[in-house]
Amino acid sequence: MIARIVLTASLLALTGCGLVYDAVQWIYPIAKDDLQRVCARKRLRVGISVEPFRPFVFPAVFTDEGLRITGMDVDLVRELASALERRCGREDPVIPTLHLVRVRDQFVELNENKLDLIVSAVTANVPLEQAAGIAYSIPYYDDGAIGGMARSRELAQSIRTRFGAPAQNGEGGTPASRAFEGLRVAVPELRSPYVYAKEYLERSELILCDSLPAAFESQNPPVDVILGKLPVLRYIVTRVRKDWHLIEWADGVPLRLMREQYAVAMAEENYRLRLFVNDTLFRLRESGRLEELRRKWHDDFYAYPRRAATEGLPFSVEDLPQHYDQGTCRWMTSR
Repeated sequence: MIARIVLTASLLALTGCGLVYDAVQWIYPIAKDDLQRVCARKRLRVGISVEPFRPFVFPAVFTDEGLRITGMDVDLVRELASALERRCGREDPVIPTLHLVRVRDQFVELNENKLDLIVSAVTANVPLEQAAGIAYSIPYYDDGAIGGMARSRELAQSIRTRFGAPAQNGEGGTPASRAFEGLRVAVPELRSPYVYAKEYLERSELILCDSLPAAFESQNPPVDVILGKLPVLRYIVTRVRKDWHLIEWADGVPLRLMREQYAVAMAEENYRLRLFVNDTLFRLRESGRLEELRRKWHDDFYAYPRRAATEGLPFSVEDLPQHYDQGTCRWMTSR
């Protein structure tokens, strides 16, 4: 207020000297933190992977109510939006707005403030160069891992045998590098299996794919093995692509190349939003709700189009073309 009075007095004095000034007014912006901005907007902008990661994210379905998408991560978004509505103290609902985004663009859109959250089976414990400026919530899924599936049962058994065999005299490398030596291994772009393969599978021919569906369909280059998130691979080989085979130990326990935890991703400076998400996930875990969601999507048998029709959430129509374009695969030329 003092600054405004001094400025006004100065302007009046200067006009007496024959100087003419345009009207000047200082505007003091109303500062709002990240959580207040979401409450004021009444919308929670959530990035979901455009590439399906069943059972976390399923392909979109046309329903009587329009396009819908479903999965464990979509259910989690609904839980977060409901908790946020109570936190904001509003009678109006906080609407979760889903944006289907390519994995390579998700962190960019977070940092550009186009999204509030990413909920898409994001691995929190595997470092990724592209995730600079990104922070993670506490995990909502603890039993993740990097695993693999092979084109044939015989190949899966061969990899298991080589992985468990001791190194021969003078033979270097990790068990994984020896087990996958000489094989054409496909990995999804900028996901944790991509980071793992770049670091540890130096004896393999690596193939970079835009999505898992692209890896299944790739003919040039041909694929021997696909590395991916183990819960996703397990779902696929038991319910979708039974012609592929999970790489397992002799007792049927899946081969885990690295343990993973899946969390919600946010911009690093969104401290209050992160605290809110952490508190909500904690309460969902303590109440048993997270375990209910895990069983619902990972253990139960169901038709996901039916669930999409009754429980799914809408998403932006302009995202639809890229949702159904699952991309291609190509040789990884540099590491």
